[in-house]
Amino acid sequence: MGSLDRLRDFVIGTTKIVEANKTEAETVAAVTPLLARLIAKDDWLPDDYAQPHPEYYRQYLLHADPLERFSVVSFVWGPGQKTPIHDHRVWGLVGVLRGAELSTDYTKTQDGALIAQKEERLEPGAIVALSPNRRDIHTIRNAFEDRVSVSIHVYGANIGAVRRAVFDFPGGREKPFVSGYSNTRVPNLWDRSENLR
Repeated sequence: MGSLDRLRDFVIGTTKIVEANKTEAETVAAVTPLLARLIAKDDWLPDDYAQPHPEYYRQYLLHADPLERFSVVSFVWGPGQKTPIHDHRVWGLVGVLRGAELSTDYTKTQDGALIAQKEERLEPGAIVALSPNRRDIHTIRNAFEDRVSVSIHVYGANIGAVRRAVFDFPGGREKPFVSGYSNTRVPNLWDRSENLR
């Protein structure tokens, strides 16, 4: 696929924002237009990080900040695939790059049960924000039964190493999990030799 310049520019911009020690709300507000610019064109994601699995969605690490202050991940959804109901425990942004996704948020009652909110369809270019303070529990699924969808997620930590939870519905019972990643290597954002030759 195309050049990694877009992803490198996004990583550099997000690093500067995170280094400014902004509040969560300020960070999310500042990173959102950078993510919008990244997903505005579908010409940069390497094919290796857009490959579906026949049985379950994949989470490919594209970049992790060396201090684990943020990470960038491509989520690849095969036809009809979805996540369990889960939380994040850190701020996050989800931006649809190709295909479409269906997102359902959940709220907890005082006794811990879950209530599903209205399902939202996310088309290419759409971005939703997540926060441990609100809108943290959700499920996402591929809107299509016959093709792949891909979204780019940014989280306020190394999300593959964050202790999180999946939930049963409607009871809300938590089961701990750590997601990890589907890949064992990340794109080389820092080799600019081809552009400099």
